[in-house]
Amino acid sequence: MTRPTQPEPPALAAATAMFVEVLVVGIGTLTAAVLLLIALVGPTTTAKLAPLAGSSAATGAGLATSYALGILIDRAADASLTPHRRRLRTRFFSSNTAYAQARLRLADFPVLAARADYARSRMRICRGWTLNTLALTLTADLAMLRYSFENRPLILGATTTFGAVTAYGFYRAWRALTVTGYRKLAEQTTIPTGSEPGPAQPQPSPVSP
Repeated sequence: MTRPTQPEPPALAAATAMFVEVLVVGIGTLTAAVLLLIALVGPTTTAKLAPLAGSSAATGAGLATSYALGILIDRAADASLTPHRRRLRTRFFSSNTAYAQARLRLADFPVLAARADYARSRMRICRGWTLNTLALTLTADLAMLRYSFENRPLILGATTTFGAVTAYGFYRAWRALTVTGYRKLAEQTTIPTGSEPGPAQPQPSPVSP
C-alpha cells in the first residue's frame, strides 16, 4: 500500500517558484548578452566558439549565469518601474502604512495569500521581460549588422518593430496585473462598515424578586 504524496511545505514551494521565476527572466538576459557578444566578435570568431556552446560545462555555466543575471535584471526593472507602481498603488491605498496593514490582514487567509503570490510572480516576470525584450531587440539588430544577407534593412525593421510591440505588451501586462493585484487586495482586506464591534453597552442590573 503506497503512502499518499505529502504536499510541499509552503516555504519550499515559494522558494522553488522564486528560483524558476528568476531563471525565466535570466535566460532572456543571457540570450541578449550572447547576441551582444556575437555582435562584438563577428561571424568568424562566433563560428569557432559555437561548438563549445553545446558542452555540459557551458550548460551548467549558462544556468548559473542566467540565475545571477535574472536577479540583476529583476532589481533593475523594479527600480525603473517603482515610481509608476507607487502611483498606481495610491488609487487603492492612501499610505504605505495602509498597504502594509492590508498585506498583514491578507496573510490570515492562506488561499487568498497564495493567489496573490502567484499574481505577483507573473507581474515580476512581465516586469523583467519588458527590459529583456528591449535588450533582445537591440542586441539582435546589432548582431544582424555584422552579417550580410538579403533584405537586411527590411528584416531589421521588422525585428525592431516586433520587439518594441512585444516590450509594450509586457509592460501593459505588468501594469494590468499590478492594478488588479492592488484592487483585489483592497477589496479582500477592507473591513465592512458596521462589522467592527462597538463600545460595550451597560447591562441593566438584575431586579430583585
